[in-house]
Amino acid sequence: MKLFPYGHATHPQWRMAAGLVLAQLRAQMGLSDYASGPRLALLYITDHYAAQAQAILDHLRQELPAVTDWVGTVGVGLAVNNAEYFDEPALAVMLCDVPPEHYRVFSGLSPLPASGFADVALVHADPATPELPELIQEMSGRTLQGYLFGGLTSSRTRSVQFAVNAGQSLADGGVLEGGLSGVAFAPEVGLLSRVTQGCQPVSLEREITESDRHLVLKLNGEPALDVMLADLGISMGDPQKAIPVVRATLVGLSPSGQSGVGRTGHLGSDVRVRHIVGLDPSRQGVAVAENLEPGMRLAFCRRDVQAARADLVRVCAEIREALEPDMLSIEAINALSDDPVASLPQKGRRMAGAVYVSCTGRGGPHFGGPSAEMQIIRHALGDVPLVGFFAAGEIARNQLYGYTGVLTVFTTD
Repeated sequence: MKLFPYGHATHPQWRMAAGLVLAQLRAQMGLSDYASGPRLALLYITDHYAAQAQAILDHLRQELPAVTDWVGTVGVGLAVNNAEYFDEPALAVMLCDVPPEHYRVFSGLSPLPASGFADVALVHADPATPELPELIQEMSGRTLQGYLFGGLTSSRTRSVQFAVNAGQSLADGGVLEGGLSGVAFAPEVGLLSRVTQGCQPVSLEREITESDRHLVLKLNGEPALDVMLADLGISMGDPQKAIPVVRATLVGLSPSGQSGVGRTGHLGSDVRVRHIVGLDPSRQGVAVAENLEPGMRLAFCRRDVQAARADLVRVCAEIREALEPDMLSIEAINALSDDPVASLPQKGRRMAGAVYVSCTGRGGPHFGGPSAEMQIIRHALGDVPLVGFFAAGEIARNQLYGYTGVLTVFTTD
């Protein structure tokens, strides 16, 4: 497996942007370090091009006839090595040097069989799909590791996805709306994936001891609304002060019996951040955007730039250590992480390419400047081919996240 050729560009006319991307791909495919004949492509476009999605896909397939399989989606922003394209017309393509027998493209028209072929899968999903969390769980069960990575389409126009299998003609389209699509990888494909959080706890973590669907009624046996008001230092008697504070506060939820706040005070990778959607003074409850069950653990939190930067650097360090163990001891990594590294790939492996899916609420503006988030990754990982998008929700393992980034790298000898 060689380096993955990739290209990205912005232009008001999609044909010009496509031409720039194709020039980058062809130039890299002529270099000895890059793959010369990949058959799998990842295609991401911003929603400025959503109406032209089919024309873009058809054009790229005609210009790259050796590339037989295509997957991807649309986002309000794109992530590439060292740059972000937000609220502007742009597209990005990466050609993955993976043998055809080691991957399968899937969609609602061509489902992934529950045959044990897949080890992990890259998943794109329409946020309007009914029972989406259940579908993600079911898709996870079709992989050997139970691990998915990807995100939800984010678009102000059409929520399109790309899914083309080898042998599919141009007349068959390949642009879809609704449901899930993506590509599944066999165990022979080396992958490392990490989740980075974008929030910081502002309270103790407590157990939900009573709930009613979306409503938290009691935390550690105490009325949830009273606990929240005390933690945030506000009062219902002063709504002008209380309302902005509550609107700026989120909740971090962890599975029953599992702590979500780590030794270093940051949220663990299994924590799902959700919005507070209402208060119920009559029942002393706090409503959140998640179905709740007694036993789950909850911490109030807020978005925090410094915590997000530190956590992003941490997950990049974990990936670098997994590939180059001599750079930092496992004990040091485990001291920084709440997701200890149980096993490592053999020494001397490198990154051939990467996919990064981040929340639309993150990106450069949240990290302090244009393209700041991707510049942090470039500084930490080096000049690795990378594409991705800013999503309406991030997928990792079998869960749907928010305000997170999901970084996945393809590894090779």
